[in-house]
Amino acid sequence: MKKHQIILACSLVFTLLFYNESVGINISIFGVTLTLLISYFFQEKFVDRSHLVLVMTSILSCFAFAWYGDAASFFALALSILILQFKTQDRELKTIQVFPLIILNGITSLGRVFIFSQWLPERKIHNDFAKKLVAFVIIPIVFLGLFFIVYSFGSDHFSSLFTDYEFDIDLPQLILISILGFYISFSFWNYWAPDVCYEYNSKLNNNFANVSEIKNQSTFSFLDLDFERKSGVITLFLLNIMLLVFIATYNYEQFFEVVEKTNLSADTHERVNAVIFSILMAVGVIMFYFKGGFNFDEKASTLKKLAKVWLGLNVVLIVSAIIKNSEYVSFFGLTYKRLGVYAFLILAIIGLVVSFQKITKQKTNAYLFNQMIWYFYGTILLCSYINWGGLITNYNISVNKGVEPVFLSGLNFNDDARREYLSKNNLDGKNTEMIREELISNYQNQGFLSKALYYEFLSKEKK
Repeated sequence: MKKHQIILACSLVFTLLFYNESVGINISIFGVTLTLLISYFFQEKFVDRSHLVLVMTSILSCFAFAWYGDAASFFALALSILILQFKTQDRELKTIQVFPLIILNGITSLGRVFIFSQWLPERKIHNDFAKKLVAFVIIPIVFLGLFFIVYSFGSDHFSSLFTDYEFDIDLPQLILISILGFYISFSFWNYWAPDVCYEYNSKLNNNFANVSEIKNQSTFSFLDLDFERKSGVITLFLLNIMLLVFIATYNYEQFFEVVEKTNLSADTHERVNAVIFSILMAVGVIMFYFKGGFNFDEKASTLKKLAKVWLGLNVVLIVSAIIKNSEYVSFFGLTYKRLGVYAFLILAIIGLVVSFQKITKQKTNAYLFNQMIWYFYGTILLCSYINWGGLITNYNISVNKGVEPVFLSGLNFNDDARREYLSKNNLDGKNTEMIREELISNYQNQGFLSKALYYEFLSKEKK
């Protein structure tokens, strides 16, 4: 199937799925369609295991959205399919480029659609074709139109044969959905990466290309390599001392000072924020000193050891923050934010481990981003596959923490457990509960293509 045929076919599928429908299972069906078409038409480009993994995650994300229909599963679905398309079309480009290319293709498609040579096949129009078009189509249509007008004035019954029909079609909506479907299909299948992406791609490699040149390259023109190396050693030594003092005071305040429960929330947020900035700066320091020559400098062994100690101390700081967040959870129960703190801190540990690998394996700074983009993607997938609202509700009820009715009613996908708990304890989520039940009712009354399957397995009325 040629490019223009795939674009038009997907546009038609999109129109059929979304006309007179709201967002629901139709997005999942469209996502599965795109995934299967990529797998079928570009199977010769599936050269490694990552393509098969992306096909699986795309299908699973489509099922997750069909079940939940929430923002997390939508982002997982969209990102999975877009990365699959990206890795299939331009597997030599680094994955991190997918984000600017998504934006770029979305904008440029508004103009590229008129560059017909990019997506429509070239056809030569011969004189015979023009003659047949005029003789067999245009002339008969013109005469039929003229005589229809004349005969309609002469007979109401004749006119009614062609005019007394009403089509239940929302024409403006149909046109808008068709245009949107064509725009999405065109942007997806008429994929375009400018030359600058290929030119810049070499700078995103994991390994250094010109090691001999980098070895003797200094960061500052006014400092030679020896002075810069000693400066790095002094800086990292002092930073390690400062971090040791900070860890000591941080942990003393957390675990030995008596803190009132009312101040626990504010204290925890402040300390977690301090950890976040510390980790970002820690990675920044490593990227600054090991962006080039010091990776291969035999005299920089002390600098490397201090950098590894620096990373290790930051891991200790993160573990302290995890313990503090766990203490917060033990007092007040789980929330989305507290789970988010766990997610960020775990990603931070992974980032520090990747930074450690960067130093030991002598990798570029781009190596950090190329590796972390996959962990970030995996985090999005994890967020979309697991029912976090149900997990929070069941945990909080089991430990009798964070079980305020309004809070529970504000969580997603916890309806069976929430209803049972509120009913058993004669509690009322008030307006939040009413909004939640209204949302459930709306989903259950939608047409099939607009549904989220999760709500189909709930009872229609609150017990």
